Amino acid sequence: MASSRLLWASSRAASYLRISVFHRGFSSIIKDLKYADSHEWVKVDGNSATVGITDHAQDHLGDVVYVELPEVGTSVSQGGSFGAVESVKATSDINSPVSGKVVEVNEELNSSPGLVNSSPYDKGWIIKVEMNDAGELKSLIDADQYSKFCEEEDSKH
Repeated sequence: MASSRLLWASSRAASYLRISVFHRGFSSIIKDLKYADSHEWVKVDGNSATVGITDHAQDHLGDVVYVELPEVGTSVSQGGSFGAVESVKATSDINSPVSGKVVEVNEELNSSPGLVNSSPYDKGWIIKVEMNDAGELKSLIDADQYSKFCEEEDSKH
């Protein structure tokens, strides 16, 4: 019962925010984002990219208890690790879907790491990057491709 209320609430919030969401099991995927096969998402606004981990990733990790954040000014490279997410189940590296310089980190995660679970695409964002090469976005996948990737990955486990 609680999961159906949560699903309804996230759909309601999505319609309020005018973003399109489709559900894959209990995980949601946002159409307007790009995804890495290491389960990070990126939202691009001009030369700025906001990065976080996907709902699918946080769901598999369980309750997040700590997020290791990089320093502002740190250089990140596409596919390279820039931090980690520690949950009650495991610790997982966070990889950057784009190359560039970290211009902002979500300091709120220091005191509220659970935002990664409760709001992975909004309040649970991790870093903002000034991109070096917007062409790198072409190597990322869209929401439909990411959904299929997750289904294939889940069927192997």
